[in-house]
Amino acid sequence: MILIQRLQAGYSWLTSKANMLEPFALLIARLAVARVFFMSGLTKWNGFLSFNPDKYDLFLFEFFCPEDKRAGALVLCTDQAAGTYAPTTQWIVERFANMAGIMEILLPILLVLGLTSRLAAAGLLTMTLVIERLVFPDADSWWGSHVWWAAILFVIVARGPGRFSLDRLFKLESSRT
Repeated sequence: MILIQRLQAGYSWLTSKANMLEPFALLIARLAVARVFFMSGLTKWNGFLSFNPDKYDLFLFEFFCPEDKRAGALVLCTDQAAGTYAPTTQWIVERFANMAGIMEILLPILLVLGLTSRLAAAGLLTMTLVIERLVFPDADSWWGSHVWWAAILFVIVARGPGRFSLDRLFKLESSRT
């Protein structure tokens, strides 16, 4: 009985010390996941407010009208062999590309700053789940990288940005972390 009490006391002491690491862990989580999305976002731009038109092709032909069918993926083109779209559908897919390019820059910046962090993380989590469900709905994509992004983003949504954030400075988050 005494051994169990000592183990409990030792474990309790250890966890109380480990809890001091949470602000650093949340900062590293924010920086790590922000980098992934920010670097992807940079590829969608040729410069300030100059969208890379090659990325329309990525969305039009690789994501939503791939030559090789992916089971369960959303296919939006009217003729997959020819890669043709109805004009309205093509316009919508091109706007998806624009929105992804904007969100992959804006939301990671907010995460790095720790400003509206839960909202930014929720936005990137939504993007991750949409990519996983509609574009690459396979176990390899999920277990390869998407599950890690989702896990980190979910932690940020659940716990907040931590002590080292503008959310904390501006009192948008409580001082519990």
